[in-house]
Amino acid sequence: MRNMVLLGLTVIVASGMWYYITSGVDKQAVEQSSTVDKGNYRVAMPETVTVEAIKFKEIVDTIESIGTTSANESVAITSKVTETVSQVHFSDGDHVSSGQILVEMTNSEESALLAEAQANLDEARRQLNRQQDLGEKGLAAKSIIDEVITREEAAKARFNAIVARMNDRLIRAPFDGILGFRQISTGTLLTSNTIITTLDDISVIKLDFSVPEIYLGTIAEGFKIVSRSDSWKDHEFEGVIETIGSRIDPVTRAVTVRAKFDNHEELLRPGMMMTVKIITDARQALVIPESAFIQTGKQSYVYIAGEDGLAHRQIIRIGARRYGYVEVLEGLEPGQLVITEGGFKLRDKAPYRVDDASKLDLSLTANKSAITSS
Repeated sequence: MRNMVLLGLTVIVASGMWYYITSGVDKQAVEQSSTVDKGNYRVAMPETVTVEAIKFKEIVDTIESIGTTSANESVAITSKVTETVSQVHFSDGDHVSSGQILVEMTNSEESALLAEAQANLDEARRQLNRQQDLGEKGLAAKSIIDEVITREEAAKARFNAIVARMNDRLIRAPFDGILGFRQISTGTLLTSNTIITTLDDISVIKLDFSVPEIYLGTIAEGFKIVSRSDSWKDHEFEGVIETIGSRIDPVTRAVTVRAKFDNHEELLRPGMMMTVKIITDARQALVIPESAFIQTGKQSYVYIAGEDGLAHRQIIRIGARRYGYVEVLEGLEPGQLVITEGGFKLRDKAPYRVDDASKLDLSLTANKSAITSS
């Protein structure tokens, strides 16, 4: 009985092998994922792929870094003299103009001295006018006239000195800008070390960042930069390189670069951290989606969707890779259809079928081109 069972199994296995050998099925076709039965044969169906027309696109070479912002002009406002505050004429965060009075200091003594100096100057001028009139009539000696002139000049100098002392008790804005927090109040005793407030000109913002010395020959003053801040995630700030440092840091092997941004909207403030991209080269280049690019060893290639319904393997030479695209230097021409999805399942001269989404996209592109040319 056992021998009969073994004999039956042997016959079944042998029959299966005979069917496989005589069925004439291509082994590689059997291994294809997409197949269809045709009688005793299993024939490979074309792979469904996504295609895209090769086109020119702007490629930008960039150098990336991180920098810190600073104001175009910045100063901590202090007093030249030691005196108490009599009046404060500003509030936190005020926009002020150059020469605007911010603080008045007690000046009672200087006011009295100024009045005295003014009276002495007026008297000296009257004496001078009187002696000059007499001199024209020949009634005053030249030496007396010279002495009166000297007294008038001394009185004028004394008056100007008092005016200067008065001005020292008026704290003015040295340039246009925005004030920081007020650090003093009426009655505060100011000294030369007392910080009254800060003043920043942020109409223009400076950005300092480091660039490795290997790029020193690539960048130059006037180069465009693009910068972003975490505070304004959807905003891109454009500026230009203003200055390249004169020294390379021997520790970091980097050079400090300063760029400037127009900040009329006052979105940027001193001390912010920003990412930087220096645009060193912008050009129109032939590109393909990165998904279409296949690398085998040192060889780069793509599959071209041929009009004969077959995928043709095309060797290419690539350049820069940017944001999901690959620059093609050699091997392709504008307008060719490259297979962007499904290429890894293909072999040279394998049949393919374009998916419906690609057909629609190509149709819309063709219609748009026709409308533009007409």
